Amino acid sequence: MTISLALSKSIFHIRCAALLVVAMGSSAHAAEPVSTGLLGQVAIGGKDTVSYYSAEARASHQTAEGSSAFTVQHLGASWRFASKASAEKFAASPAAYVPQYNGHCSNGLSLGEGLISTNGSVWEFFGDRLHLFYAERGRQRWLTGDWQAYRQQADKAWKGILAAEY
Repeated sequence: MTISLALSKSIFHIRCAALLVVAMGSSAHAAEPVSTGLLGQVAIGGKDTVSYYSAEARASHQTAEGSSAFTVQHLGASWRFASKASAEKFAASPAAYVPQYNGHCSNGLSLGEGLISTNGSVWEFFGDRLHLFYAERGRQRWLTGDWQAYRQQADKAWKGILAAEY
């Protein structure tokens, strides 16, 4: 009885170690971090990331809410879209539509504050790239300041995060 209990404990420990190795190995190859909500893996507050690029959205500074009916998995997150057409555009070329820093706050990165999630409602194009912000104050800082310098600072922080975590 003692031998079988000891053997069972050893097998349990071996299985736990194997699971730990698998978990560590899979996290080493995890997707880049995406701005998602606390209670799920929905990217950028469920906003339709393709909608930011429309002439209507740029003129009104409004975006479309995505629907769970039109979802594409990318970088380990669920990206929602307002229509099948938007979902198909994204699926065909995700890099063309994913916001800079995968939707994390551009201002927070430029200030060295790390990854700050956004809900997709505060945004702006700088150059040809879509940037999201946690709050309007950060967007205004970029609009009224040297956004090119801020972008360089954010780029450096983003590369450091990716190098450290991935």
